[in-house]
Amino acid sequence: MAIAFFDLDKTLLAVNSATLWVRRELALGNLRRREGLQAAVWLGLYQLGFSRMDALVARAIATTAGTREDDLRERMRHFYRSELQSLYRPGALEALERHRAAGDRLVLLTSSSEYLSQCVSEELRLDGILCNRFEVDSRGVHTGRAIGTLCYGAGKLGYARGYAAGAKTDLRDCAFYTDSYSDVSVLRQVGRPVAVNPDLRLRRHASSQRWETVDWGMPG
Repeated sequence: MAIAFFDLDKTLLAVNSATLWVRRELALGNLRRREGLQAAVWLGLYQLGFSRMDALVARAIATTAGTREDDLRERMRHFYRSELQSLYRPGALEALERHRAAGDRLVLLTSSSEYLSQCVSEELRLDGILCNRFEVDSRGVHTGRAIGTLCYGAGKLGYARGYAAGAKTDLRDCAFYTDSYSDVSVLRQVGRPVAVNPDLRLRRHASSQRWETVDWGMPG
């Protein structure tokens, strides 16, 4: 494989970082209770199949309007160090090292923010980040809008294609590791699709397609 793409939540990490972030922001008073309840409802509707995650991502980005980029980046670094740094799946770390030893590029492909993605990339020594990035005005304040296409669903495929093209690589020479059925558009295009601790829909689909399915375990 020339490039190995990795999803973040429930794949490299054993948890959903968005849920933990909302809880932490509420506890610290950085998020009003009403906003926290809205986020909980959105996540619940998505998990029940009544809402699209791309809509939730757009709403989450909208809540950053008026916040300073430096402040959000620093809060995310504290969040990462205190709540996420120890939650990588052991199998994920092993897979990263296998690809690194083979000379493959290691690229994060996630719907998470650029601020969290940067923390992960530094920790895991990745070669690239494909994620959601937030628009900032000339004062360093978030506008509440994303930059470019959302990195979710079909949008993720666009990001993967663009990165592979820039590296003069065919997606058929790439691997992608993810837990989520929402990433099936990318899985269908890569040469090595791998379902990692997959959700129920992806487990069924991976089985029907005879894709590789792995259990990367839980952090000790």
